[in-house]
Amino acid sequence: MESLANLEAFVRSAEHGSFSEAARRLSLTPAAISRNVAMLERNLGVRLFHRSTRKLTLTEAGETFRSGIANNLEGLQAAIAGISAGGGEPVGTLKISLPPTFGMAHILPLLPGFLARYPLVRPEWHFENRQVDLVAEGYDAAIGGGFELSPGVVARTLAPAHVIAVASPAYLQGRLPPAEPAGLASLDGIVMRSLQTGRIRHWTMRDATGREEAALLRDSIVVSDPSAMREAAILGLGVALLAVPDVRPALDKGDLVRVVPRWYTDAGAISVYYGSRTLLPAKTRAFVDWVIDAFKAQRLAERFAGSLG
Repeated sequence: MESLANLEAFVRSAEHGSFSEAARRLSLTPAAISRNVAMLERNLGVRLFHRSTRKLTLTEAGETFRSGIANNLEGLQAAIAGISAGGGEPVGTLKISLPPTFGMAHILPLLPGFLARYPLVRPEWHFENRQVDLVAEGYDAAIGGGFELSPGVVARTLAPAHVIAVASPAYLQGRLPPAEPAGLASLDGIVMRSLQTGRIRHWTMRDATGREEAALLRDSIVVSDPSAMREAAILGLGVALLAVPDVRPALDKGDLVRVVPRWYTDAGAISVYYGSRTLLPAKTRAFVDWVIDAFKAQRLAERFAGSLG
């Protein structure tokens, strides 16, 4: 049986006469639409479109095929949407990937309210420091930063991913805090070695005026996890460069303070990622909306902005 994705790509391309417009309507890339249509043509053994640099038109076979499936496609979409929504109530296993430190501190506390509102959803949450393949690994959604947007994946920004320099008050006692990032080199550095590359990550910081300066910490202590960096900093072992969400609770309690507080690194955005909006299951839509609404209500985007000092 032909896949619904291939059929939908064909019908939308025929309606709009363009792979690009079909891609925009389906929240996919033009390359993905073209690939789906080509697969459909290969499976059917006929050419469905005449292609040129300016125009996309149906062949005679393509017109016949479109007439035969157009109305049926809408019925299939409605049926699948109804099954996915569980009759309107979010239901089923909700498989989510989250970064451990961020997920446990800021997303896990949202779970009791979510389950009280949607009791038929069963969470299966994976706390892991990696970029998952949503489709291939069967995830409903993922939260993190820097994901490559493969065809069919949508990203909704939750907050900025700003990295700041922090240390404990005890470590800074008796030391002259540097005024600029270059001065961090005189302090003990708590750094992280990437498990993927084997390299130690170094950052370039900026201030509110846009001026940039390298922050070259000494490799005094090397660990492999952001939460270990944070705990080492709280223990007074040195200075660490960490994402604001990972240290926000410690900053609020006074366990850590900012060093060079006018400076930060913009590492992109923290986003929630999920499959195409087309036929999105009710459980996934409910989760995405719940997280976005919580971030707005708690003003977390502002609280995680290292640019605000």
